[in-house]
Amino acid sequence: MREDAAPVVAQSAHLELDGVVSGYGQIMAIKGITLQVQTGEIVALIGANGAGKSTTLRTISGLLRPRSGRIGFEGERIDAVAPHKIVSRGISHVPEGRAIFSRLTVRENLEMGAFQRTDRAGIEADLDRVVGIFPRLRERLKQDGGTLSGGEQQMLAIGRALMARPRLLLMDEPSMGLSPVLVETIFNTIIDINRNGTTILLVEQNAAMALQVATRGYVLESGAIALEASAAELRASDLVRKTYLGEV
Repeated sequence: MREDAAPVVAQSAHLELDGVVSGYGQIMAIKGITLQVQTGEIVALIGANGAGKSTTLRTISGLLRPRSGRIGFEGERIDAVAPHKIVSRGISHVPEGRAIFSRLTVRENLEMGAFQRTDRAGIEADLDRVVGIFPRLRERLKQDGGTLSGGEQQMLAIGRALMARPRLLLMDEPSMGLSPVLVETIFNTIIDINRNGTTILLVEQNAAMALQVATRGYVLESGAIALEASAAELRASDLVRKTYLGEV
């Protein structure tokens, strides 16, 4: 992983969560979390399974309605906005498990990412850009998504999200189930996407890789923020090193 991975951080707030409570039924998976993502950052959200990381992303993207608290994006509240309208405002979500459409072709999956757009020429240009980022997808445009390898499906899930031209990309466990070589490929792609102007909030079980590419990070424990610091400070933290980086 490149040492110069972290981009220069601008000062304008891009995403803000203030006291957000959210969950499923009577279970509150996140309990009043407050965090910020600045324009141009990669921010890592790390924690154990069940800490509330995926719930946080699902709540930002509108798939879950927060019970209380405020979510702001580029100065406007979005905590009561429908998911498809959140996409149109500039937020795309790459979900855990990829959630591609297995019976649609690679091209059709990518086009689904642009379902709210009407600029056909722009869509074609972005599709060409995506398959430039992921050359394997260019070779498989007519192939059904369900026949791709795990790594190719992850590329497709990221590419589909990029087709909406997001300014903020929410990424949930992009390295899950991938070989070490593909993990490095995916993380280098994350760096490149960020350098091309997309802010990223990254949920990742592989904390070591996440903190190599991130500007800052938050540690979630039992639905609450336990620690917030720069990526370098988190890598040096005894708590993070012992609990999430596997160091003694």
